[in-house]
Amino acid sequence: MVVGAQESLILDAWHANAQAWERAVRERRIDSRRLATDQAVLDAVLARSPRTAIDVGCGEGWLARALAQRGVQVLGVDAVPALVEAARAGGGGEFRVISYEEIATGALHRQVDVVVCNFSLLGAASVDGLLAAVPGLLAAGGALVVQTLHPAMAGGPYADGWREGSWAGCGGGFSLAAPWYFRTLGTWVAAFEAAGLGLAQLLEPLHPDTGRPASAIFVAVARQAPSSKSTG
Repeated sequence: MVVGAQESLILDAWHANAQAWERAVRERRIDSRRLATDQAVLDAVLARSPRTAIDVGCGEGWLARALAQRGVQVLGVDAVPALVEAARAGGGGEFRVISYEEIATGALHRQVDVVVCNFSLLGAASVDGLLAAVPGLLAAGGALVVQTLHPAMAGGPYADGWREGSWAGCGGGFSLAAPWYFRTLGTWVAAFEAAGLGLAQLLEPLHPDTGRPASAIFVAVARQAPSSKSTG
């Protein structure tokens, strides 16, 4: 998979801001996360009653720790070594440095009940490649849970394309912001379909103060291959 310039800028930004992000999450600086989205994604994962999970783009590991505290065996993966080191220091799961491109080419050799991507799908080609690998990571009856910015709340034209990133609302200490690839709701569903996944549920957690969507949460499952019938 060829990684474009924008995809590389995403990683550059996260390498540069790993420590600032760790502080923002652990000090609970981000209003929407504290009031709505953290609990929303945790509830969405636990609703599947998982025994095992992979947290893709785990960051400093908060979600993996929260799931582990509830009896889920979790592998957290991230492409940024500093974030993985912070996650390991916090404990609560197994953590590995691995890129989305490596996952797309089969570097993870396990199957789990839930693969969760919490605000961690920012790219274009890298995300499509990752999604294509997800059916092979799911055990029977497993599900993918993706939380992302609600497309209706992103501003700008309602059309797929790259957008400038921002650390607004995350507190101080940040530098270069990561670009991100905007997808409409329809394009998200199409991306799941192209990866062999069918949308099972769309959740729209509301911000308690504004009453507007704080995020969109997609729950997708692997489509069943058509059964072959014997012609006798």
